[in-house]
Amino acid sequence: MRPERPVIRVLIAEDMHLIRRALVTLLRLEDDIEVVAELDRGDEIVAAAMRTRPDVAVLDIDLPGMDGLSAAEELHRQVPDCRSLVLTGHDKPGNLLRALKAHVRGYIVKDAPGDALVDGIRQVAAGRRVLDAQLVAVALETGSSPLTNRETDVLRAASDGLSVDQIAARLSLSPATVRNYLSYSISKTGGRNRIDAINIARDAGWM
Repeated sequence: MRPERPVIRVLIAEDMHLIRRALVTLLRLEDDIEVVAELDRGDEIVAAAMRTRPDVAVLDIDLPGMDGLSAAEELHRQVPDCRSLVLTGHDKPGNLLRALKAHVRGYIVKDAPGDALVDGIRQVAAGRRVLDAQLVAVALETGSSPLTNRETDVLRAASDGLSVDQIAARLSLSPATVRNYLSYSISKTGGRNRIDAINIARDAGWM
């Protein structure tokens, strides 16, 4: 008789209701996995993890309130016993590099087989990394973002359609500083203008 596996406590954050329910249903078929929290917002993840103490947090990369990678970074700081596994519908190489910097232990694309997620959760809970080899190769070839954190913040705000004055108010910067950051971002990404820089950064997964 095989010894019973220890139960892995899992938090799931996915804003698409049908996908979240499918994930929960899939995981509840496993005797050694218990779903202890279900969320649809990124800015609720840390508080929920503090309450429920999951072993693994399965996070969608695109979440309202706070994206999955930022949430993973906060989890690492505030709930270090919880390891993060990110689910993504994008294969952008820059996102994988961001994930590694955010101490994410697993990175799985959403169209992977269901058993890949279940196995990934077990691997991550055991302290191992689960990364797509092809994505790793492409990420190393593409390289990390040339943008500073502040340039990324400004470009992300610009992608929301904010004017220079609105970006300045949101980020507590002067309009002149915002214009400088936008200019640097355009130059570093090789874009022709602000919109081009945003598209290039998004496609590479730099923001």
